Amino acid sequence: MVNDTKQRPLIIAEISGNHNGSLERALEIVRAAAKAGAHAIKIQTYTADTITLDVDTPAFRVSDDHSLWGARTLHSLYEEAHTPWEWHAPIFALAQELGMLAFSTPFDETAVEFLESLDVPMYKIASLEIVDLPLIEQVASTGKPVILSVGTASIAEVAQAVEAARRGGCADLTLLACTSSYPAEPDDANLRRIPVMKEMFGVDVGLSDHTMGVGVSIAAVALGATVIEKHVTLRRADGGVDSAFSLEPEELRLLVEGCDAAVRALGSADVWATGAESESLRLRPSLYVAADVKAGDAVTTHNVRSVRPAGGLPPSDLPRVLERTFVRPAAKGTPVSWDLLR
Repeated sequence: MVNDTKQRPLIIAEISGNHNGSLERALEIVRAAAKAGAHAIKIQTYTADTITLDVDTPAFRVSDDHSLWGARTLHSLYEEAHTPWEWHAPIFALAQELGMLAFSTPFDETAVEFLESLDVPMYKIASLEIVDLPLIEQVASTGKPVILSVGTASIAEVAQAVEAARRGGCADLTLLACTSSYPAEPDDANLRRIPVMKEMFGVDVGLSDHTMGVGVSIAAVALGATVIEKHVTLRRADGGVDSAFSLEPEELRLLVEGCDAAVRALGSADVWATGAESESLRLRPSLYVAADVKAGDAVTTHNVRSVRPAGGLPPSDLPRVLERTFVRPAAKGTPVSWDLLR
């Protein structure tokens, strides 16, 4: 995967239809994503006519009960949501100028050809296109890294898609766990499949996250996700086909910071006490003289106590210490050591 973020997950800000029909708004989202710390910008390359047919029958309409797009024809939805192809070059150029990767999801062979003319560094295959094996093979044949969402797919379908990518020549494949509902509920994320997918298919695994907020994505990173994709908008209140499940810039910033913290927090199972705990180690309790004593005084629970800080004998030695006497005077606050006792 093309990623300069070292061990941090690649954070992809998906614009999708959140441009709301305005190139300037799309460019403003790019600027906001860069400022928030996202590592990549992604758009989608299709037209209403390349992705569906202009037909108004039940099969070509979103189900009536869909929470966002109920009863809309696919053609009208995609007509509103698509990113005009002439916008791709300025969106990519700005993202690259701001230090981000810029790439897209193609939905047919003409989109791949167009994106190749723009020399995109990588590709994403959408969840619903996981069954379009010829498209996956065509994308893989470019020799560039491929990210493949597995929403809606069975294990067998994922295996077929992975095989198609490898058959096409893809040497750098990442799968994204995904729940293809909008918005998705955390209960449906099933993040435990991330390490299972990694082991099963021998590839990196990330998350395409359609839930609200950032918690699910951060949890995914803790389970090994190497890529996080989130839809991003300027303001949900502005509306648009994807706004309801998209992050605003400040939330995107929290996502970047949270994922970075999650990776750093994983650390190593071999480490217990760390150098960062040196001050706390110094303040652990030990045995100290708690009242001034003279030579020959017996040790009691009154004149020797387990208190903070460290420096004296460990508290576990108190029963043995109580059997002894002091060999010399000691002031309150003196750490107890064996050479102080008889």
